[in-house]
Amino acid sequence: MSNARPAPEPRAAYAQFVSLGTRWMDNDIYGHLNNVVYYSLFDTAVNQYLIAQGALDIHGGEVIGLVVETHCNFFDSLAFPQQVEAGLRVAQRGRSSVRYEIGLFAPGQALCAARGHFVHVYVERESRRPVAALPDPYLKALEGLML
Repeated sequence: MSNARPAPEPRAAYAQFVSLGTRWMDNDIYGHLNNVVYYSLFDTAVNQYLIAQGALDIHGGEVIGLVVETHCNFFDSLAFPQQVEAGLRVAQRGRSSVRYEIGLFAPGQALCAARGHFVHVYVERESRRPVAALPDPYLKALEGLML
C-alpha cells in the first residue's frame, strides 16, 4: 500500500467526458456540494455514458450493474449552479465486474476537484447473480473508456 497522498489529475487522465448539471439542493450549509453528491455524480456519469452507448437499458435490460465499492478524494469545492464535467475511464475489467475511475472538473479547470472510483458487478436482473461474461454492448462501450 502506497503512503503517497492522493493528488488531483489532469483532463488527459480520462478517456471520455460527460457533462452534468448541479442542483440547488446539492449545496450544503457551507455553500458547496455535499460530499454524498459526488458519489451520485459518479454513478450518474457512468450510467449516462452506458445508456448513450446503447449498453444499459434501465427499464428492460437483462443485465444491470450493482455498486459494490466506492471511494472519493476531494481537492477543491464544486457548487451549484456549476456544470460539472465528469472524466471517465476503466481501470480494471473482470469477467462480471468493472472498476470505473471518475474525475470531476469545474468547467475550464485543468485539474479535477475530486476523483474517485466505484466498482460495478454486472448481474442478471432477475436472479441478481453475476453474469458469466459481460454482454457485447457493454464490452463495446467499455472500449471507449480505456486509455
